[in-house]
Amino acid sequence: MRILLASDKFKGALPSPEVAAALRLGLAEVFPGAEFDTCPIADGGEGTTEAMVAALGGTWAETGATDAQGRPRAVRFGWVAAERRAILEMSAASGLALVSDLPLAPERASTGGTGELLQAARALGAERILIGIGGSATNDGGLGMALALGHRFERAGSPFIPTLETLLAADRLRPAPPGFAEVLVACDVDNPLLGPRGATRIYGPQKGVRDFDWFERRLAHLADLAAAATGTDPRDLPGAGAAGGLGFGLMAFAGGRLTPGFDLVAGQIGLADRVARADLIVTGEGRLDEQSLQGKGPVGVARLARAHGKPVLGVAGAIADSAALRAQFDLLLAIKPAAMPLAEAMRRTAELLTAAIRAHAPELRALRPA
Repeated sequence: MRILLASDKFKGALPSPEVAAALRLGLAEVFPGAEFDTCPIADGGEGTTEAMVAALGGTWAETGATDAQGRPRAVRFGWVAAERRAILEMSAASGLALVSDLPLAPERASTGGTGELLQAARALGAERILIGIGGSATNDGGLGMALALGHRFERAGSPFIPTLETLLAADRLRPAPPGFAEVLVACDVDNPLLGPRGATRIYGPQKGVRDFDWFERRLAHLADLAAAATGTDPRDLPGAGAAGGLGFGLMAFAGGRLTPGFDLVAGQIGLADRVARADLIVTGEGRLDEQSLQGKGPVGVARLARAHGKPVLGVAGAIADSAALRAQFDLLLAIKPAAMPLAEAMRRTAELLTAAIRAHAPELRALRPA
């Protein structure tokens, strides 16, 4: 029997590879002699780099980069040498969590660190980039990243290094040569750069944005400069407004192509073929609920299993009572005991995963293909 372990992280408790290890410990007792294919997954957000590095047999590289408010950080990224591919998360350099100890300052927050991360990948020899763009602290449209990648601005014919605050004074952009053969961007939102559904109005408030018009003017001017310099204008494309406009920035300044996060990750790790070769698929994340149906990894895995006629088990800390969710799985297991405090359950997630598998051995054996 071949079992595919394709779980996402249990956020705040256990990363994907350790979730798989805990599941395997229990399943090896339930199915003695089973073969395991461990394939951590992610949907393009936090944890994508770790899951992809594990699934593709990559390694880690480390570099220095500034956070959204300009402080130096040690940042790591994934490296798959055989493919000359770097796997990045913008949140590792420009994430909101990194500056949670400081007052919000969206007028000064910059994606420069994400550009530095891309430059470090280029220096290592990367020809292909996969980058997840969830969790940003910025609303600069990728301006800081553009500067770090070598794009140059002018004011009245002279070189000019703009910040978001001074951007309106720039009157020309001189693009840098393309840096990568491929830039794939994991993005699960369809917002444009500007307008009522744009980066500023939808996602800005959580980053401290209050004066919407101030940001809209600057992002529109950045888009105008990029369009005049490159002849392309992605401001209205779905996902341009993701991560404070970094979706736009990656398309305009790095030749990026936006793809739904789970689809991108699944394609890169050959998930469909691995599902087809398995007899049982096991997936999960910290919580399974109605939101999981909107492009989240475990439901994506379950749908692939359904398409191949394979039984699928979903495991989570907590599971919402949802008929639509139950319909995606052959069996669902919630591992948190009702009386256990959440903080304790999060500390004991690995133990609870293994215990849940053991406790439900009869139901699991019933999933074994005839």
